[in-house]
Amino acid sequence: MKKTLLFALLLLTTGIHSQSQQLTTKLEAIKNNRGVLGMSVTVVKDKGVSYSKGFGLRDVGRNLPVNDSSIYRIASISKMVAAIALMQLYEKGLVNLDADISNYLGFNLRNPSYPNDIITVRKVISHTASLRDGSGYDGFLSATYNQNPPPNIQALLTSGGSYYTSDMFSNTKSPNSNYFQYSNVDFGVIGAVVEKVSGKRFDIYCRENIFIPLGMDAGYNIQDISSFNDIAVLYRKSGGQWVAQADNFNGIKPPPRDFSQYVIGNNGLIFGPQGGLRTSAHDLSKILTALLNNGLYGNSRILNDTTCARLRVMNWIYDNTNGNNYYGIFNSYSYGQHRTTELLPSEVLYGHPGEAYGLISDAYYPTGKRFGIVFITNGGQWGYGVYSGWYDVEEDVFQACLSEMNNLTGVEEEEPQANTFALLQNYPNPFNPATTIVYTLAESAFVKLSVFNMLGEEVSVLVSGDHPAGSFNARFKPDNLPSGIYTYKLSILNNAGRMFAYQKKMVYLK
Repeated sequence: MKKTLLFALLLLTTGIHSQSQQLTTKLEAIKNNRGVLGMSVTVVKDKGVSYSKGFGLRDVGRNLPVNDSSIYRIASISKMVAAIALMQLYEKGLVNLDADISNYLGFNLRNPSYPNDIITVRKVISHTASLRDGSGYDGFLSATYNQNPPPNIQALLTSGGSYYTSDMFSNTKSPNSNYFQYSNVDFGVIGAVVEKVSGKRFDIYCRENIFIPLGMDAGYNIQDISSFNDIAVLYRKSGGQWVAQADNFNGIKPPPRDFSQYVIGNNGLIFGPQGGLRTSAHDLSKILTALLNNGLYGNSRILNDTTCARLRVMNWIYDNTNGNNYYGIFNSYSYGQHRTTELLPSEVLYGHPGEAYGLISDAYYPTGKRFGIVFITNGGQWGYGVYSGWYDVEEDVFQACLSEMNNLTGVEEEEPQANTFALLQNYPNPFNPATTIVYTLAESAFVKLSVFNMLGEEVSVLVSGDHPAGSFNARFKPDNLPSGIYTYKLSILNNAGRMFAYQKKMVYLK
């Protein structure tokens, strides 16, 4: 009974990453100097996380701090992930990047001013198709989120459509002119193509083919977020007060939307491929890790190595006349990514920024030095950048991370040492039908190893009892459990009465 009560008091902790106090000190100073409410910073090196920390508040009303699990609506970095979904279908031979995108949409997509110019998939995904976020866009988006069923995207993009306005296309720049104009509606079209080709809703496709394989608590559908209380509210400051702009849920998940009347492929904007993805900085870094490692994260491959290389070949490059480069941020663009030497002048970075509802976000990686940086903030009073088109807080954070990069050591998964308590990543992962979990005990102790679903319900107890010091393994074979992300937790009570707890995520794919 005493041990049971003690175990009830065990605190949940994640695996400990190598942290740099110098970097933490610099980031805390940046937060204070730039008037940031809350922010998350994650740095990856090689194959794992070497630094991950939260600062400030994620929810002012409930006085909740930003932590390693804080989840944000990450704005336009969503495009980078949506592009990965499309490129997976390209790898399977289901999408031809240079084909007329009308072939996939089921309606004729043409700029009325240039009806003979074919609009290809490549042009849409690289913002050179002459599409614009015209005056009809906002009304269509509102109807998309509020009507059941939502309107067909054809009503926005074809002449005579109920939401069509003449400024949805450029009347001076043809698709063949390869003129860059950043546009959210482009990725609404990409979302529709993913649905049409895969035969699945966009949110479900991404969950099954990207988020579950990478062990991410992420989704384009808010119902897919399991750690709902970790969602950060997005703020702007007005009259000296932080005013919530989005995701002010007070920890209460909204009722699920009725999709029973939605026709797959009719409206690619409904799940927000252009900006609606929610995830944490820590989980988003898994995308960067995969891109750094030629599409591979752990044992999970999300893209082939040749496709990862293709992502870094720019479809469009600025020449001072052929597009709007947004103050030097977009001097090139490929497939939901761009290349820049502006954010860190000493580095060639690939990735994407985001901004919406008071949030700004960045996810970037180089290829030669094998690191990546994710920065997300839910609100602040920063100013324009000193040397780039980014805000000053973004410049400061990336410079701070780069300055401490050599001091950040270690990878997320390490071999257990004989004199430590350790919980390793299960293998294989993802797994089917079974997986092995290895743990090491520095001394004799009472041990419990349990598996939980994403609702926090204990679904299996693998180990419970006294153990001597040493290395051990347990086999988990889920019978009658659905595919998905599971958490396994190692709880330890040593003979001196000290308590330890470690947990990791694993993915079961039937």
